[in-house]
Amino acid sequence: MTAPVPDRAVLRRLAAEPAVMLAAGRALLLQVAHPAVARGVAEHSDMRDRPLDRLFGTLDFLAIVAFGEQDEAERLGRGIRRLHERVTGPGYSGNDPDLQVWVNATLTDAALYVHEEILGSPGGDLSGAYVEQARYVADVLGCPPGAQPADLPAFRAYMDRMIGSLEVTDDGRAVARAVLRARKLWWLWPGLWLFRFITTGVLPPRVREQYGLPWGPRRERFLWFLLRTGAFFYRLVPGPLRRAGAPLALWRARRRMARRARRSADAAARAAA
Repeated sequence: MTAPVPDRAVLRRLAAEPAVMLAAGRALLLQVAHPAVARGVAEHSDMRDRPLDRLFGTLDFLAIVAFGEQDEAERLGRGIRRLHERVTGPGYSGNDPDLQVWVNATLTDAALYVHEEILGSPGGDLSGAYVEQARYVADVLGCPPGAQPADLPAFRAYMDRMIGSLEVTDDGRAVARAVLRARKLWWLWPGLWLFRFITTGVLPPRVREQYGLPWGPRRERFLWFLLRTGAFFYRLVPGPLRRAGAPLALWRARRRMARRARRSADAAARAAA
């Protein structure tokens, strides 16, 4: 049983903003910049055939945990823990608390990056509340109490320390190529180009260099021209209207999660036959 569900008002408010998707690629590439996460993803996923599946799976999980019912989130967490029991290998485990903390921290960091750096909000108290409430995401996965940063300053220190210690491996670079240059999705090339450009630009410079992603002052200026222009018009839309799509996101997440569960059950049945 997980800890009692906390107040999720700030978690829901920030997670409901469509703009948080701008840093989805940042979160994913930070995750696989950790050698153990990269190895687990490379050895236990079909990134080449379904290059964005991990990203969308994570977003669906977040939608259910943030906007769904507590018992629903806990059931999903138990199911993911069972799946992660099979994600093991030399130096990594899908249920490793340290990796759970890191993966959740990248998601929290991504939301804060968008709201603070791109949109120019929300500010200290709201950021602190978001960090505290976002701990629930790892709680439902069974992360031990006290394992996550306790508050905003501790979270900032943790992220600085982790980003300074990351070492991108060949596994991590292979995952990044599969996501950023998804050849099977060539027909989405304009959107994928923008996704790749923004993701590359919002990565911490040290991590970007380790991935071998080209960047420079011109691209930096163009990126922030796009982001600041977009943020200006984005803020003109009333907040309730911007966040009105959250129920639809939850509905779609439930459908996709149910489809994945059926696919996993079918695969298990075939393996047992």
